[in-house]
Amino acid sequence: MTERMMWQPSAERVASAQLTAFAQAACRPASTDYGTLHRWSIEEPAAFWSLLWDFAEVRGEKGERILADADQMPGARWFPEARLNYAENLLRRRDETTAIVFRGEDKVARRMTHAELYLRVARLAAAMKAEGIGPGDVVAAYMPNLPETLITLLAASSLGAIFTSASPDFGVQGVLDRFGQVEPKLLFAADGYFYNGKEIDTLGKTREIAAQLPSVKKVIVSPYRHETGHDLSAIPNALTRGDFVAPWRGVREIEFNRLSFDHPLYILYSSGTTGVPKCIVHSAGGALLQHLKEHRLQSDIRPGDKLFYFTTCGWMMWNWLISALASEATLLLYDGSPFVGRGRVLFDYAQAEGMTHFGTSAKFIDACAKIELKPRETHDLSALKTIFSTGSPLAPESFDYVYRDWKADVQLASISGGTDIVSCFVLGNPWQPVWRGEIQGPGLGMAVDVYDEEGRPAPVNEKGELVCTKPFPSMPVGFWNDPDGKKYRAAYFERFPGIWCHGDFAEKTVHGGFIIHGRSDATLNPGGVRIGTAEIYRQVEKLPEVLESIVIGQDWDHDVRVVLFVKLKEGLTLDDDLVKRIKEQIRANTTPRHVPAKVLQVADIPRTKSGKIVELAVREVVHGRPVKNIEALANPEALELFRNRPELAS
Repeated sequence: MTERMMWQPSAERVASAQLTAFAQAACRPASTDYGTLHRWSIEEPAAFWSLLWDFAEVRGEKGERILADADQMPGARWFPEARLNYAENLLRRRDETTAIVFRGEDKVARRMTHAELYLRVARLAAAMKAEGIGPGDVVAAYMPNLPETLITLLAASSLGAIFTSASPDFGVQGVLDRFGQVEPKLLFAADGYFYNGKEIDTLGKTREIAAQLPSVKKVIVSPYRHETGHDLSAIPNALTRGDFVAPWRGVREIEFNRLSFDHPLYILYSSGTTGVPKCIVHSAGGALLQHLKEHRLQSDIRPGDKLFYFTTCGWMMWNWLISALASEATLLLYDGSPFVGRGRVLFDYAQAEGMTHFGTSAKFIDACAKIELKPRETHDLSALKTIFSTGSPLAPESFDYVYRDWKADVQLASISGGTDIVSCFVLGNPWQPVWRGEIQGPGLGMAVDVYDEEGRPAPVNEKGELVCTKPFPSMPVGFWNDPDGKKYRAAYFERFPGIWCHGDFAEKTVHGGFIIHGRSDATLNPGGVRIGTAEIYRQVEKLPEVLESIVIGQDWDHDVRVVLFVKLKEGLTLDDDLVKRIKEQIRANTTPRHVPAKVLQVADIPRTKSGKIVELAVREVVHGRPVKNIEALANPEALELFRNRPELAS
């Protein structure tokens, strides 16, 4: 990889950055050396996070103690005396300035002021409270990225309820695998969504989901595709959103329920590599404080900025985006395909609204390059200050493309973290230059390192496991239905006891930055969306012809493509019809991103002596890499069935 500086902040940009004001408040040296500030933030965590609370003007009572049991990981307790409410911090403005802009492809456009947003949350919260919703109750949204979805989150959190969401491209089983575990009392849905110019009705799927969630007391449906009424009689206990809030239209105030720092805010879901997805519970205080840090200090988001992130409500970047209301940014929401209008729709949006921060996936940037989009020549992006990229590693060539064909004077901040922490381990900052192919550095307050296989810090430019060696506020409260914390500890702390091991393959650079090389476990990552293999197996093996299967992610064209191998009943041969039915089964019951790019037949599938299939070993063979621990396999000869497959060369 060619080592080249792509961008350097101007002296004026550094001087005006909120990070600079924060460093001055911390009485750090006047120099804007990020490494020095970062070391202080992890060596004096109580001082750092306490100052951040004050600097970001968190609404709530901080309490005297900042960090208890700091030597325990997991087990450290942040702000143990604090009382706060997430929604109260996001609804700090009630004026007529714009809070939300929404576009549903090229078909729907809406705007909402801070005052209107506050009123809508107040009325929905009153309606929820009348249904008995309170602290600890779960409210679920099977919704597109609409303003109504974030209003649902804010109304639920104002009461102390727990919010969870899935995007409407999920199939019925994918939703039930998630919501079925957490037993929501209310289910919010829409009448459908638009994708690539097509109208997609989801009321049928909503009916099936609601029928299999006995915990749901009511289903509240928002109009999106059509403003006229729908016949909801087929959906049990369903009514329109308008009817649900109608009795409370006179409500104008919100009674924010201030609860403990670690009170659950929302449930996100792991990708489910070994069964149904794990339900990851995140705290209100941890998510709020971590997002305030990442927005204000790392991204320099300030009042009046216009933040966009291309995401669905099934990805943690949606949660990250919504929190920017606490930094008084205007949220630019978008739902649908990013390639409407020959790939120009998002750039049209950026130009029309004066977008300051543009967030997307590495795959989108790569796709734009392949169709030779040159927004620098076709759009006015003069307001754009920062571009975020996440979901999968951003290739060095994509850095070249952005600076050549998007904008030369812009901070390209590749960021990496995860659903597990609903935030970032490594990301950008407004002080350091951007180097080709690199993430700028670790997040403040995050003791990030790269470990070798023996659990020692790896040298610069040596690949290893991305770890975090000290506690941080946005660690999960735990997993749902994991009372003794066994599943939680196994997920992150078994590899290196007392150390968070994230499952990313990474390396440190000479510039103090990081390079992420993808997942080090069996999780699939096509287009930057984490996918669990178990979700695919559950669908494929419903087909009578398929005895068993194994799925891997193959590195392909700066991304990952899903490759499925199937073992069929004796005497059967994989043909085009069966491939089509396999793909249709997966698409109908999961999401389009779960559908494999390649489906290939094998005579046997390698497994351990205890009977577990070995995805990692197959992935190594497909990529021409040596397989470790081959002695643990019951049938190691089966690996040869996957080696040098000509079908995987194109």
